[in-house]
Amino acid sequence: MSNITQGKSFTAEKPWEAITIANMNGITTRLHWTNKPYHWHVNNGEEVFVVLDGEVIMHYEINSLVRSSLLKTGDIFHATIGIKHHADPIGEARVLVIESEGSI
Repeated sequence: MSNITQGKSFTAEKPWEAITIANMNGITTRLHWTNKPYHWHVNNGEEVFVVLDGEVIMHYEINSLVRSSLLKTGDIFHATIGIKHHADPIGEARVLVIESEGSI
């Protein structure tokens, strides 16, 4: 089965709600809508975070040093295992997240 998802028009009732685009052998690709920050967390696997629409400040910690980067449309953040991070959108944002199924 094939699907086309209109990412720019996707919205949700609550921040960080998502629709699943695909689940490929335990790796999920999900489209999230948000207008609020997500909490600090560490995923139980790697995560790829792609900004499809809007801007997101990604805060992440490496060796106890907190860093921040502004991610614009088309930018990609790769969190390796053990990287503590949180995303803070500027207004509305749509984000594609690829990660292990069930990851936070």
